[in-house]
Amino acid sequence: MRTTHLRRVAAVTTLALAVVSTAGFAPAGAAAAKPATPDVVSPSANPVKLRSAPRPLSVTYTYEGERRTLNDFLTRTKTNGFLVLDGQKIVAERYVDASRDTRFQSWSMAKSITSAAVGIALRDRDIRSIDDPVTKYLPELRESGYNGVSIRDLLRMSSGIEWDERSDIPRVQVAANKGHSVKKMAAKQVRGWTPGSAFEYTSMNSFVLARLVSQATGTPFHRYVERKIWQPAGMAGTAQIANDGNGDSLGYCCVYATDRDFARFGLLYLRKGKANGRQVVPASWITASTKPSSVNPRYGLHWWLGGEGGRDFMAAGFGGQYIYVSPEHGVVVVKSTTSTTPPDQEEALTVFRAVAAEVAKTR
Repeated sequence: MRTTHLRRVAAVTTLALAVVSTAGFAPAGAAAAKPATPDVVSPSANPVKLRSAPRPLSVTYTYEGERRTLNDFLTRTKTNGFLVLDGQKIVAERYVDASRDTRFQSWSMAKSITSAAVGIALRDRDIRSIDDPVTKYLPELRESGYNGVSIRDLLRMSSGIEWDERSDIPRVQVAANKGHSVKKMAAKQVRGWTPGSAFEYTSMNSFVLARLVSQATGTPFHRYVERKIWQPAGMAGTAQIANDGNGDSLGYCCVYATDRDFARFGLLYLRKGKANGRQVVPASWITASTKPSSVNPRYGLHWWLGGEGGRDFMAAGFGGQYIYVSPEHGVVVVKSTTSTTPPDQEEALTVFRAVAAEVAKTR
């Protein structure tokens, strides 16, 4: 079932359970593969400076007819890391069973980083157009359901692949962790409906995009992120990006980084792609990525949108990982958790909007 409802998607996004069978994804009778280990991404020599300037934030909000508080929300959703930026000032930062040096698992927030990589490769003309068929760059997919599907349709989650995120991505994730090739899994996907006709959240699309960037640029995806995003955007900490053990980054999940560096990524988008005076991601790409697509008014090009006439947007991952950006108030909010409790993305959006408004009001 294809749906635009945020609550459903948040509940199924990139869940990896070791008990899930890999049947249908790992080759039958295949020899045991070598378990994958994440690739290391080195930090910038010139990190974007974030200054600690805490101040009290009295945040309340109304959701489903009930008046609630920020503290209650953070406790109830088992939040381990929470950070609020007012420009480059950290006005709130708290950790539970974690610290500012903890590298949190991004889960599907990684999709927004993959989108940024596509935008940079487009600027550099390694990708000629997002209306090109993905098979122009990945001919191995010509016998699959991805044959002829545009890069744009992958970005807006409208590839037409027959896919059920709830059941398919856990099996892919377990297989990848065991070292089985996700590229081979992608080549087995079949067409289920007309590309561009509807929205279906499909993590395999993001893997294909990450591989496309790697093949188009001749650079391993994790190294491309390091050279084109992580370092020029001024990230202060070493990160890790998961792969399948066969040279392919997953793209749909699994960037391990600190909340401060996730906040720097949000700040990069708040500032229209600039960091330390340098244009890292094209401003035109950020604008395009955070506009409603024709198949889902709450989704752009691998970014969730606030909607309701607002200009805010966020990267979101399983369990309640978020990078929220409010251009209206000039605020970035990061929330991290080690919980696997399905979050309510609509409530999270309501909370983040209340936080951004409070930050603006108390300047």
